[in-house]
Amino acid sequence: MGRKAIRAAKLLRQQELVNAAKDANRDLTATEQAEFDSLQREIDDLTREIEAEEKEPDGEPVPPENTRQLVDEALQAERQRSAEITTLCREFGMEPDKFITEGKTLDETRAAVLEHLKKNGAPLGSRITVGESGEDEFRRDAADGLVMRGGYTPEGAGDGARQFAAMSFRDLAIECLERAGEAGARRMSSDELFTAIMQRQYLTPTAAFPAILDNAIEKAYVAGHKQVPVTFDKWTKKGTLPDFKTHDNNYLAGPIGDFVEVPEGGELKHDKPVDAKLPTRKLKTYGKQFTLTRQAFINDDIGLVTSIPARHAAAARRTINRQCYEILMKNPKIYDDKVLFSADHKNLLKTGTGITKEAVQAMIMAISTQKDQFEQAITIRPAMLVLPVGMGFDLFTLFNSPTIQTTDNTQAVNPLYRYGLEQVEDPEINRLAGAGAAPWFLLGATEDTAFIEVDYLNGQEIPSIRRMETAGQLGFVWDIYLDWGIQVMDFRGAVKNPGIKIENSLLA
Repeated sequence: MGRKAIRAAKLLRQQELVNAAKDANRDLTATEQAEFDSLQREIDDLTREIEAEEKEPDGEPVPPENTRQLVDEALQAERQRSAEITTLCREFGMEPDKFITEGKTLDETRAAVLEHLKKNGAPLGSRITVGESGEDEFRRDAADGLVMRGGYTPEGAGDGARQFAAMSFRDLAIECLERAGEAGARRMSSDELFTAIMQRQYLTPTAAFPAILDNAIEKAYVAGHKQVPVTFDKWTKKGTLPDFKTHDNNYLAGPIGDFVEVPEGGELKHDKPVDAKLPTRKLKTYGKQFTLTRQAFINDDIGLVTSIPARHAAAARRTINRQCYEILMKNPKIYDDKVLFSADHKNLLKTGTGITKEAVQAMIMAISTQKDQFEQAITIRPAMLVLPVGMGFDLFTLFNSPTIQTTDNTQAVNPLYRYGLEQVEDPEINRLAGAGAAPWFLLGATEDTAFIEVDYLNGQEIPSIRRMETAGQLGFVWDIYLDWGIQVMDFRGAVKNPGIKIENSLLA
């Protein structure tokens, strides 16, 4: 059989291994990875031999009409050899990788198995239970070790992760390359190591080093997403949309009119309810990109796969938080072409105040007496006060004092004592207010009315991450992105007090 046909068969077998892993949405198994690397070395040797033949053409010519048949025969033979060796070795508790990568025949492998049994006394017919492979365990522990070194404690990290926590990028790259059969990895410089693992990223999509980085980054950014201190999700409603289309087919069913008396012999009057259209909803995509560069690898900058992804994930949450508070503060026009807080909407106090009994009572009255789109009385339960930082002190005193001082300098019962409104303070209000008055807001229960809704694509609120395989890029590149949309759904769910300027005497 000609060398070109054999090389073509080995290339096809490589592609077959990669396709099988991609179709199953998994990495190559340890056996598949070893076979892939062995095939690559054999392909390299065949390529050199073919190039030498072309310079001095005395090799075996392959008839064009027989090429496909010879390739298929070689591919089938390679498949059968790998499968038979794997079955034999697994039956007697041995790893088949060595025999496959060294190109051993089935007879040579059988002889090695018998020699192993003689030395170790293992009973014939013994079998092993295959669970998580050693390669899977290695990748998991290595990723956990990277995250631990970056200052996080990944959930479920075992003792095996601690041995990797002190490893540098260089040490980890050497470990990965040696496991893949690269004998001279320890003699490589850091620059040569980086080149080697970059090449494997493109030639072997499931190579260990980039896969470990992916795993570590995912653990780090999930931790960062959970830990960021934001408050928007305490007073907004979470929604979900299936795509990026504009969703404008939302309607609110109108009320059925009151039942009217039917006199004796009279007729029942026909009633037709009217529906009201709700605001449209639409998703947008937000994201960023970061790179583990060649310089960062050589400098062993571990933060690029731990703290940087965590900060990016936290930034997604902070961005949503800021956008929600900008709606409160910038008072934009909404679905009815009127500004959100206005006299028309009956949700704006005429004069700004600080935290006072009169102001809180006025806001409770305003939100509790709203009417729906059909001028019907509705019940909105006052649930939460959203405040700038600094107003919470006065609010605590107001809600936790059983008595109040009257204008006649006497003590009276405090009607707001333990009223039960939740308190949320956020510095975004202070930042957006600047040197001016800082407003504050009373919000109703989200079960009664969806004031502002934050929609996510298919309910996914944790950012997605993917490694980009971009040829020519000196580094490993990751995209982090999240899809969301924010929409005012009903102005009736909030009342605004224009507020006052918050002074801090210590900073004056």
